[in-house]
Amino acid sequence: MSYELTILGCSSAIPSLKKNPTAQLLNANERFFLIDCAEGTQIQLRKYKFKFQKISRIFISHLHGDHYFGLIGLLSSMHLLGREKELHIYAHVKLKQIIDVQLEASNTELCYPLFFHIINPETDEVLFEDKKIKISTFPLSHGIDCNGFLFEEKRSPRKIISEKVKQYNIPVEQIKTIKNGKNFISEDGRVIFNSELTIENKKPSSYAFCSDTKYCESIIKKIKGVSLLYHEATFMNDRKNRAKETNHSTTIDAATIAKLAEVSHLLIGHFSQRYRDENLLLEESKSVFKNTLLAKQGQTINFSDL
Repeated sequence: MSYELTILGCSSAIPSLKKNPTAQLLNANERFFLIDCAEGTQIQLRKYKFKFQKISRIFISHLHGDHYFGLIGLLSSMHLLGREKELHIYAHVKLKQIIDVQLEASNTELCYPLFFHIINPETDEVLFEDKKIKISTFPLSHGIDCNGFLFEEKRSPRKIISEKVKQYNIPVEQIKTIKNGKNFISEDGRVIFNSELTIENKKPSSYAFCSDTKYCESIIKKIKGVSLLYHEATFMNDRKNRAKETNHSTTIDAATIAKLAEVSHLLIGHFSQRYRDENLLLEESKSVFKNTLLAKQGQTINFSDL
């Protein structure tokens, strides 16, 4: 099963012919989550051959246009294409008002169930959880209500060793409990420890999305040890004063957060249009946190490669 992140857009506020603002698609074992939805996102989904109707949940970090202006167009296209399955949107309350006005103005009644889940901008909370994944949100610091998102894959049961099943004649009905960590008592009363019968499954993946924010150490404990951290890096460090004025981060800010949070890898994006050579941002970030990646439009990151 796949666990992959595709970058649909990674620049800051203004779209250009070559770069789109923020949007990402997380494929968590063939369940598709859209994170932010800038202008042009549905074109990017078509370009990189993703089917709109596979998206089940959309997460919007905040209501600056470069993070949600593509949403109503995507919702409309899903409607025109005859979507039937439900869609869930997680965002701040004002976005629901915006969507409702747009649908009402065009006299559109969507042909699919749309559920809007209001994010509390002041507290941490779990937005969605099932047997395979837990999705949480936490506040960022950006001058307006803005939230980050944490996607945590649940740990899979241990793998049972088939040779041991035969060796100890383990009944089929006990295999599930053994996979979940229990020992086995053989026919002659011996305790066969779980460590002999099973091996650990793959390490679960985790992804933290930190959208627009100034340097904010309060998020460190929330993203501790994640497989991949996306953190905006709008400016290089020589413009740190500008970053503070606009409630954004520098490359050094992002790298410092990654280092303090002890994450496995850092992905930087949301670059200012002033930088023609984005490798300069990458090099500066790497001076603090070596495992830094540069977000590139159309790039797909496979978590098994991290």
